[in-house]
Amino acid sequence: MDGHLSREEIREIVISSLPELLENDAHIRRFVLKITRDAYADREQTEGRIDRILDELKRDREAQSQKWKEEAKRWEEQREEESRKWDAQERKWEEQREEESRKWEEQSRKWDDQDRKWEEQREEQTGKWDAQERKWEEQKDEQSRKWDAQERKWEENQRVINELLLEVKSMKTKHESSIGALGARWGLYTEESFRSGLASILQKSFCVEVDRYLDYDYDGKVFGRPEQIEMDVIITNGQLILVEIKSSMGKGQLYDFWRKTLFYQEKHERKANRLIVIAPWVDENARIVAQELGIEIFSHAEDVK
Repeated sequence: MDGHLSREEIREIVISSLPELLENDAHIRRFVLKITRDAYADREQTEGRIDRILDELKRDREAQSQKWKEEAKRWEEQREEESRKWDAQERKWEEQREEESRKWEEQSRKWDDQDRKWEEQREEQTGKWDAQERKWEEQKDEQSRKWDAQERKWEENQRVINELLLEVKSMKTKHESSIGALGARWGLYTEESFRSGLASILQKSFCVEVDRYLDYDYDGKVFGRPEQIEMDVIITNGQLILVEIKSSMGKGQLYDFWRKTLFYQEKHERKANRLIVIAPWVDENARIVAQELGIEIFSHAEDVK
């Protein structure tokens, strides 16, 4: 051993001693920070970038967003200009340090005084920035509250308008059905055209298929003689619904419908979940019979639940 440490040994000593030195020696700490500061962003730069990202995420109105962008751009240009001034000043300081190295102690005191002055100015400027940003945030929150209140008011108005439109549409449909029933009753329209109109309303209102059932009763079980059987059938969610749509319904017609449902259930070996009659005019005696037979009666297609 010649008493000289190898480069690797020196490196190991530095690595093992560096944490303690950084913790206890402020001079070494400043030196390490100075030579490594280009490798990372300082706290002010990082927080400034995060604040700008959060500001951009919070802008929820196009017009307001444009205003904030223009304002942010103006402040950014000012910051960049200030940064360029700082960079130029720092280069000037470095040149002066190199030129005045022989008078280091005296010049160093002057620079320390200047640093303190700049730090005070920087802190003052930072306070101004923080105050301005808080003011922007308060203005933005106030504007957001106004927008939210306006939107709630608009949504409430829209809800009321939509309810009124639905009510008007429902009244219009019912009046048209009633007029159609009068037309069918007095021969202005055919019974079939009235039935088709109400079947269409039923399909649109409840998103179901109304199929026309046609069959032939050879044994005359329904009308006492062989006759064609016609009836509307709805199958939805596994339920079978048999429907009769007429411009008017009397007691005898109600019994005809009842016998047609029995004919259908017997032939297809399936019991209907509901029996429904849709007719604007129903004889009072027919209503009593319908209640006894379990047949639901509705004046308009839209009344069906």
